[in-house]
Amino acid sequence: MTDAHPPHQAAVTVAYQGNPGAYGEIAALNAQPGAATRGYPTFHEVLDAVSRGECELGVIPVENSLMGAILQAVDLLLETELHAIREITVRVSHAIMAMPGVKLGEVRRVYSQQPALDQCTSFLKKHTLTPVTAHDTAGSAKDLAARGARDEAVIASSRAADLYGLEVLERGIEDEAFNFTRFLVLSRHEPLPSAEPHKTSVVFAVRHTPGFLLETLNELRGLNLSKIESRPRKDRAWSYLIYIDIEGDARDPQVALALAGVLRKASFAKIIGSYPMALEAVEP
Repeated sequence: MTDAHPPHQAAVTVAYQGNPGAYGEIAALNAQPGAATRGYPTFHEVLDAVSRGECELGVIPVENSLMGAILQAVDLLLETELHAIREITVRVSHAIMAMPGVKLGEVRRVYSQQPALDQCTSFLKKHTLTPVTAHDTAGSAKDLAARGARDEAVIASSRAADLYGLEVLERGIEDEAFNFTRFLVLSRHEPLPSAEPHKTSVVFAVRHTPGFLLETLNELRGLNLSKIESRPRKDRAWSYLIYIDIEGDARDPQVALALAGVLRKASFAKIIGSYPMALEAVEP
């Protein structure tokens, strides 16, 4: 039997991947009012910190509005016993930053995580800047501040510039303004019931039989599926897992009945969580 959340909400620590100033930290700061945050090098270490009780909550990014699913994080959801208890959507607004006093014309190389570089391709080409892949956005800012190089810049959040003493050369340099990353907040405990609009995330596999996947999906008819995606199974070649997000609370009778139908037909199924959905984006 799964424990419910403790009734007393004491100050918590929220784990995220990256360094202070990362978009993951921005999500973590919004996971619970007054929460402390702690960065870890990898998504796996974030989940491990929560599982061990080192942190009460963790946030991992599962989807970007431009780049699609963040597959490494999505696959980890299958391996963890943690519950998704909330989603947070963070507006991704990239800034280019350098050492104080450096002008854009002096910059030759720009460091950042590959997705951030990809999202700023037009800006980099316009200014003839050489992109250099680094582990994460805020970590690039931290490293540049330590190196003090005056022919280098970094793409990261404006918060990273403030934290590491860098100077923002230009803001909003991403190619597309409609750029958001969706994070899940994970906990060892299931969320308490609430009246907020909910989303339910489930992953399942079915027999490799003609028409059986469609038959299973028909159990969800009448519900709004905000996402459906297949991922290859790691334990069986040419077999796939189906990830689905349903708009609705698993406690709602219609949703519960549909999930029961899926569970009856699936050869494997796991509910990742049923949680309040993000109604608006957090600004960095």
